[in-house]
Amino acid sequence: MNRFLGALRALVFTAAASVSLIAAAQVPAPPEIAARSYLLLDVTANQILAQKDIDSPVEPASLTKLMSAYLVFDALRTKKITLTQTLPVSPRAWKMPGSRMFIDPKMQVPVEDLIKGLIVQSGNDATVALAEGVGGTVEHFVEMMNAQAKALGMKNTSYKNPEGLTAPGHTTTARDLSILATRLVRDFPEEAKYYAIKKYRYPGTPSTNDTNRNLLLFRDPTVDGLKTGHTEAAGYCMIATAKRDFPNLTGGRRLLSIVLGTTGETVRANESQKLLNWGYTAYDAVRLFDAGQPAATPAVWKGKANTLKLGRPEAIVVAVPAGTASKIKTQVSRPDPLVAPFTKYQAVGSLKVTLDDQPVADVPLVALEAVEQAGIFGRAWDAVRLWIK
Repeated sequence: MNRFLGALRALVFTAAASVSLIAAAQVPAPPEIAARSYLLLDVTANQILAQKDIDSPVEPASLTKLMSAYLVFDALRTKKITLTQTLPVSPRAWKMPGSRMFIDPKMQVPVEDLIKGLIVQSGNDATVALAEGVGGTVEHFVEMMNAQAKALGMKNTSYKNPEGLTAPGHTTTARDLSILATRLVRDFPEEAKYYAIKKYRYPGTPSTNDTNRNLLLFRDPTVDGLKTGHTEAAGYCMIATAKRDFPNLTGGRRLLSIVLGTTGETVRANESQKLLNWGYTAYDAVRLFDAGQPAATPAVWKGKANTLKLGRPEAIVVAVPAGTASKIKTQVSRPDPLVAPFTKYQAVGSLKVTLDDQPVADVPLVALEAVEQAGIFGRAWDAVRLWIK
């Protein structure tokens, strides 16, 4: 069952990731953003709404810790570690420079506290302790990070450490960060709660070191993550995600903003907020089909069923410029004829969405139900019918 769910999660994201950037004639102009590069993603529709230099290499600083957290959460899921399990603090972790949780080798720290130290305090010491606990060594954990980046499709990312301190070749891009952040939220929804924690400190550590550096958590009640980063080389960076109620969208609409290389802590928060607010007002999210609702039910040949339901296991949503939803057109593209058998969630064609005859999205469709092959007589009869057709 766990393997099936994992495969389904991968299917959902891989298919959704092919949804393209809006190319309609009247695309709203984004606001001026004071950052070296930025990206605004509608996570619900999986469409990029605004971007600048999203494939340019950048230093990720503490945004690196998103990948470290991804691997820690995966280790929890596979029961390699548990939240209540305690981990030792090695001299290497204790001596880490930069942001710290202020743990030391005399302590045995529960995994859940180390996770909070990694996320809320951006503790380099907590990150190394977790890396050693999951990977055995920091070096092996970094190998795991790079392998996971490759598996997620982060084509322009190279990790040299788990915490994000400046190192030669330690680089990523805004596009790759959007892939990682989206998968983190989708693959580990229960663990996403840690990114919304405003204040935390481990008993016995400085009380002044208890505040999340994501200023938007204190300004905007719809913001529930995700991570900040800063080094002299990277500048001030932020990935912010918000979920707001939206008409006809069960569970709300999630946007994710990435700003890289800003000049200050307040600036990165202001520019992130600017992008989020603009995205929610400049674009509407339109639900075309509910989760599991067929977008088409074409005829099937040589099968035990006469039709095949094509759709998505999740709702099909697209983002379009505000006020243009009535101009959306859809067309199903699929092989013809469709000849059984088909397995559940097998990719079969796509839903092409246009606005004013310009492409908006190309959403892969899957078989919502399996269709087994018919018996020998049914196949023979359909073979004759196909020949006549």
